[in-house]
Amino acid sequence: MYSMCGSLLDSRRVFEAIEDKNLFHWNALISGYARNELWDEVLCVFSQLISETELMPNNFTLPCVFKSCAGLLDVGIGRAVHGITVKMGLSSDAFVSNSLMSMYGKCGCVDDAVQVFDEMPDRNLVSWNTVICALSENGLVEECFDFFRDMMIVARPDDATVVTLLPVCAAEGWLEMGKVIHGLSVKLELGFELKVNNALIDMYGKCGSLTEAQRLFDKSVERNVVSWNALIGGYSMNGDVERTLCLLCAMAVEEGIRPNESPFLNVLPVCLGPLELLKVKELHGYVTRNGLQSNELIFSGLITAYTKCGSLKSAERIVHNMEIKTVSSWNALMSGYVQSGQPTRAMDLFHRMMSLGFEPDWISISSLLSACTHLKDLSSGSVVHGFILRHGLETDSFITISLLSLYMQCEKPLFARILFDAMEEKNSVSWNAMIAGYAKNGLMEESLGLYRRMQHDNHEPFAIATTSALMVCGQLSSLHLGKAAHCFALKADFSDDTFVSSSIIDMYAKCGSIEHAGNFFENLNSREDTASWSAMITGYGIHGYGLEAVQLFNRMRREGPRPDEFTYIGILMACSHVGLVKEGLEYFEEMRKSQGVEPKLEHYACVVDMLGRAGRLVDAARLIEEMPVEPDGRIWSSLLGACKIHSDTNLGERVAKKLLELEPNKAEHYILVANLFAGSGRWDDVRRMREKMKESGLKKEPGLSWINVGNKVYKFVCGHTRYPESEDVQRLWCELKEKIQKAGYIPDTSCVLHELKEEEKVEILQRHSEKQAIAFGLLKMSHGMTLRVFKNIRMCKDCHNTAKLVSKVVERQIIVRDNKRFHHFSHGICSCGDYW
Repeated sequence: MYSMCGSLLDSRRVFEAIEDKNLFHWNALISGYARNELWDEVLCVFSQLISETELMPNNFTLPCVFKSCAGLLDVGIGRAVHGITVKMGLSSDAFVSNSLMSMYGKCGCVDDAVQVFDEMPDRNLVSWNTVICALSENGLVEECFDFFRDMMIVARPDDATVVTLLPVCAAEGWLEMGKVIHGLSVKLELGFELKVNNALIDMYGKCGSLTEAQRLFDKSVERNVVSWNALIGGYSMNGDVERTLCLLCAMAVEEGIRPNESPFLNVLPVCLGPLELLKVKELHGYVTRNGLQSNELIFSGLITAYTKCGSLKSAERIVHNMEIKTVSSWNALMSGYVQSGQPTRAMDLFHRMMSLGFEPDWISISSLLSACTHLKDLSSGSVVHGFILRHGLETDSFITISLLSLYMQCEKPLFARILFDAMEEKNSVSWNAMIAGYAKNGLMEESLGLYRRMQHDNHEPFAIATTSALMVCGQLSSLHLGKAAHCFALKADFSDDTFVSSSIIDMYAKCGSIEHAGNFFENLNSREDTASWSAMITGYGIHGYGLEAVQLFNRMRREGPRPDEFTYIGILMACSHVGLVKEGLEYFEEMRKSQGVEPKLEHYACVVDMLGRAGRLVDAARLIEEMPVEPDGRIWSSLLGACKIHSDTNLGERVAKKLLELEPNKAEHYILVANLFAGSGRWDDVRRMREKMKESGLKKEPGLSWINVGNKVYKFVCGHTRYPESEDVQRLWCELKEKIQKAGYIPDTSCVLHELKEEEKVEILQRHSEKQAIAFGLLKMSHGMTLRVFKNIRMCKDCHNTAKLVSKVVERQIIVRDNKRFHHFSHGICSCGDYW
């Protein structure tokens, strides 16, 4: 009686007062402690029973003990008691075995639970429900339903079975299976059970079938707080803030029920932009009116929601007005500062938090490291690293990964590698951070090397690591390595992943195999995401296949997803490369007016480039003046390049002035200006530009070309003559020169922007790096194989004409990628149509 009323102290006093205790007395005390979830006391009393008395526990005692082991997640004691059970011959008792199975399941020992089930001589419905529950709790959903199918042959499911299976369907998003269970519950006349109805509402809500969830709720004869929370949770998880608010109000008015934090924690994270700000304020008002101000989780969620909606003032006001501030509230605001691009304020807030005596946790440290990463503040980041070491936080994997990101962002990959190698347990996120970090720092070979080591060490690469590896293969123009990464993606079943599939298309396009990219795109199981469409359109664009890009874009609008900002960058670039100015301008207007995509600098850069290439320099300059955002170096550089192509020195000088004021430390800008002057024969101005470069400590990047032969990369530098088999290459080049001269080749010395004699200019042209790479490829590669040459700077007109004629006289396809696009040379014609 005392234990059932929660007065366990009185219960213990009565027990101690009994002189001649029997098993009934011991069981009453043990069950009382178990009922009140005092698990340690249960085990303590059980220990006394078996060590201090000659009484033997029975099938009433043991289930309470197993329940306590489950409550403490102490499988060690559970196994020991299991041994006692076997010795006493109680393992065949269904009541004992069911509780034993439940204990193993809750402790994560599913194999043990299944073994107990298999060894049971007599199983009842509870036995089946228990093993199914153990499997579902440990994420073994397929096995769970296998047991359910076996159960249907020998036993009739009850409400406990249905309530166990429905959450599995909800968690996995298995709407169809959920409907099957629903049908079964109706057939078994369980649909009117309150807990079954609640589980059905929850399942339909989490599977996105809100109409059905609402219908079941409206039909419910009986409702409780669980019913309301299930329906509200469904709407909130699906981002319907308005309906969530309506239901919260209805619950309070109709039922007088005060909600818990679940609906707020579900709905606040989906408030992600300025349009949701009013809804966040409504939720905030509801929280205040219903006395939920003291709930720490809700207020942290509100702070985060306000920052994501762009209202930092509201977030700051919440923290300021909190009577008792917590570390989580400081963390939420700090994270908000970082995400809204104000890392300095995040660092200031951290120092203020410390000065007020709050002890930062791993979330605080991670936010602070993110702030340092955004600022590329290595000095402050090193201080934080010291704090981490002093406080023993270096074992936290999340903090370590934040440190890896910091060092990579600050261009200190060696520091990151030392930290990475020191990690005792490397997880997929740490491997991914290193692989992506190396790639970001231009260390492509190190990135791929680490990816291969990850596989060699039997660490299963996640999709993001494969995405990084594919990106690196594209940057290196390494088709054979890209194919290997593609094969791995297929084996790991990643090829249907949105990011991986778009990365495969991008890799093939950047490696010069647009045919492979197109085949992969057309064979995708699903093309419901914009990423794969955008990657393919961009691929066609950089290869100069503008008409194919336009056709694919129009097909996307008919049968694919809605184009996004990246799709429009791809189609605008494609139009620019082939001179489809009318179409490009129409897409630009459509993007702004009918698609609701706000143009960014990248879109303006494409349109300026498109107008500039077409010689519409005045229109390009006007567009820059009318831009609502400040133009960056890419846009001015694009216009300056167009001025050089069309010999407009007057506009070019004005553009050059703006460009050099904006980005005075980039050598390529000075070279572009010098080339503009050289094209007009203004050699004094050319020398002046080169002097400025010298004074600023800037150097021209040498022309570099490379070609993959036999899975090995061979590099050629403009003007250099010492490289593998150089004599044979030079001999072949002399033979080729004779053949192309007969086919009409005349050196275009206007491409040599130096004040030299004509014969000296001709000699310089012959030493351009792509000519050497093409000759090497012809020497080393079998007849009929396509040559793929890659170059770090723009291809000159003379090399372009040369490649066309070489493709004609040797009857080979030659593909050259410069820093702007691909050129496909075949039978004396280039895919660009000489428009580049």
